[in-house]
Amino acid sequence: MQLGISKYQGETKRIVNTMMASEREVFGLSGPLHLNNIDWNNSHHRRSVAASLVEGVYILERDRQEKREGSQALAPPWWEFFHFKLVRKLVDDADFAVFGAIYEYKPPSSHFNDSIVLIDRSPRYVIAFRGTITRPDSFTRDFELDVHIIRNGLHQTSRFEIGMQAVRNMVATVGEKNVWLAGHSLGAAMVMLAGKTMAKMGNFLEAFLFNPPFLSAPIERIKDKKVKHGLRIAGSVITAGLALAAKGKNPRTRQSEGTFAALSAWTPSLFVNPADHICSEYVGYFEHRKKMEEIGAGAIERLATQHSLGGLFMSVVGKGAEVAEPLHLLPSANLTVNLSPSNDFKQAHGIHQWWRPDLNLKSNVYKFK
Repeated sequence: MQLGISKYQGETKRIVNTMMASEREVFGLSGPLHLNNIDWNNSHHRRSVAASLVEGVYILERDRQEKREGSQALAPPWWEFFHFKLVRKLVDDADFAVFGAIYEYKPPSSHFNDSIVLIDRSPRYVIAFRGTITRPDSFTRDFELDVHIIRNGLHQTSRFEIGMQAVRNMVATVGEKNVWLAGHSLGAAMVMLAGKTMAKMGNFLEAFLFNPPFLSAPIERIKDKKVKHGLRIAGSVITAGLALAAKGKNPRTRQSEGTFAALSAWTPSLFVNPADHICSEYVGYFEHRKKMEEIGAGAIERLATQHSLGGLFMSVVGKGAEVAEPLHLLPSANLTVNLSPSNDFKQAHGIHQWWRPDLNLKSNVYKFK
C-alpha cells in the first residue's frame, strides 16, 4: 500500500522552527518514512509499526504536557502514517498522564481490492503502552510503577487495572485474533502482565515487547562464557532445590507450576539489546534453558525457570502468599536481539532503534513447558 510521505516532510521544518520540540518527537524527522509500502507478512514491518504506535503514546503524553493541540500536536503522524485511527487514550487516575492508547487499523478500501494478501497479518486493533518519561509531570508516578515492577507488585496498581480492563473489553468485543499488544520498558511490563493474564484464560494475543524489564543479577554482562555458564548452572540447581523444598510448605508453589505450563502456548515477541542491562538477561535466560536441555539437565531447568530465588525463599520461610509471580518468568518467546552497536545506554534502551532499516538482528523462537 502506498503511503503519503510529502505531507509529513513538508511540515517538518515549520514545526521545528516554531516549536520547542525534540527532533525525536517529530515523525517527519525520526519516524520510519522508509516504510511507504507495508507488508504485514514482513516481520520488520510489523515490528516497526508496533514500535511507532508505542512512540505515539509517548508523544501523546508529551503533547499533553506541552499543551500542544490541534495542528500543533506532534503525536498523530505516528499512527496516521500507517492508516491507524486513535480510538481512545488510556489515562492514569493518579496523575492524569496518558500511558496508553487504543488504535484501530483503517486502511483505504482500495487496499482490500488489490493487496488482500498483504493484510492477512494486519491487526484490527492495537493497544499500546509507553514506558517511563523522565519529565516532572509524569516521572513521579512512572517511577512509582517502576518500583512496583521491582517488588512484583505491578498487578496491584490502578494503572495496570485500567490497562487490563481495556484489554479484556477489547478481546471480549472483537476476539483475541483481532488485538495486538505493544509496549516499551515499563509499558512492556504492562504488556507482559496483561498477556500472561489473558493467556491463562486461553486467550493468546500477539504481543510486541520492546526492552522488557528482566530483574536479575547481571550475569549476561560477564565476558567469560565458562564463568557465565557455571553461575547459571549453580543458580538453576539452587533454585530447583528451593522449589522442591517449597512444594511441601506452600501448596501455591504447585499451582504456580501449573499456570506456568499453561503459558507455554503463548509466544510473545521480545525485542532486546544486549547493551541494555534492563532487558539483556532474557538472552541468557532462554539460551541457558536450551543448553540445559541439551546436556540432559532439562528437568532441573524446567523447575528452576518457573521460580525466582526471592519468591522461593519467602515461600520456604512461610511468606509465600505475599509474593507474586515475577514478570520475567516465561516458557516461550520469539526473541529478537539487536546486535548493532549502541553509543550508550540511552540508545540501547530506546524505542527508536526498533524501526531502523539497517539493524543487525538475531532471532530465535523458544518453546518450553
